[in-house]
Amino acid sequence: MFFDCIIIVALQIWFDNLSAAVVHIEKHGERQLTDGFQRFCAHYRFEAVFCNPYSGHEKGHVENKCGYSKRNWAVPIPIYESQEQLAAVFAKQALLDQERTHYAKGQRIADLWEEERAKLLVLPEVAFEAFRISAAAVNKYGEIRVDETTIPLLGLVQPGSQVMVQTYWDRLVILNNNHQLVREIPRPYTGKTADIPWEQVFTNLLRKPRSVTHSQFIRMLPQTLQLYVTVKELDMRKERLRALAHWSSVYTVREIEDVLHLLGTETTVERITAVLGMRSGSRDIPAVLEETISPPSTKMEFSLQRYDKLTGVS
Repeated sequence: MFFDCIIIVALQIWFDNLSAAVVHIEKHGERQLTDGFQRFCAHYRFEAVFCNPYSGHEKGHVENKCGYSKRNWAVPIPIYESQEQLAAVFAKQALLDQERTHYAKGQRIADLWEEERAKLLVLPEVAFEAFRISAAAVNKYGEIRVDETTIPLLGLVQPGSQVMVQTYWDRLVILNNNHQLVREIPRPYTGKTADIPWEQVFTNLLRKPRSVTHSQFIRMLPQTLQLYVTVKELDMRKERLRALAHWSSVYTVREIEDVLHLLGTETTVERITAVLGMRSGSRDIPAVLEETISPPSTKMEFSLQRYDKLTGVS
């Protein structure tokens, strides 16, 4: 029936002269095809046939069927919550449409389809995945730019090195020089988002705290956090970056922002840590901060066990 058509391939498929398939049209009408399109045809074992340039009427039957579907299945405009739901509605309409009699052949369309299906090829078990591959340089902040998108690779590859990027229609796959997977993220226009490794972002910025004001990722933070981390005093900026690296490994950016908004950006790191722990119900996750003021011989290891004994908490 209708769904069977997605698991078989026609022997010949007609195309317009799309740039993804045709590099150049020769004098006698022969086409110079792209390597990717030739692999696509070979994978599915069909012959590509092309219309003459600017001759859309040569496949007018297909264009008419698009209009038929639009007039009969999409008027009035259907209301749906997702693309999958709309596709299911159209699939149901197509199944019902197979029951009508063909206008020229006088037979039921479903019967004509069964005759046609016997002449078609079986779809390969492994799908063909088209992608474009390119190289990208990792900047000193551990980032690359692809499709006008900044992708963090902090702690995954060395700044100054090169990676390979496989660009699929729905995702970007980053590989190192040994063709090993580094990271995979959805492409921006798909509406899907990729999590930013904030712990790695703050840890990397801690090495070069002056670069905070130039980082693309700092601009992605809520305004309160931006103000908190771009403090001018360098030692304080380091302290806050170190704290944020720890907090982001335990709490979400939204949770950190809420506490900073409540307490103010001038609140001490210790108090912010305590409030975050109280809000999450975990009082025993202190921020690991490096104290550099006291001489090494005067530093002490602190523990809450003595306090627990005094309060009777086990």
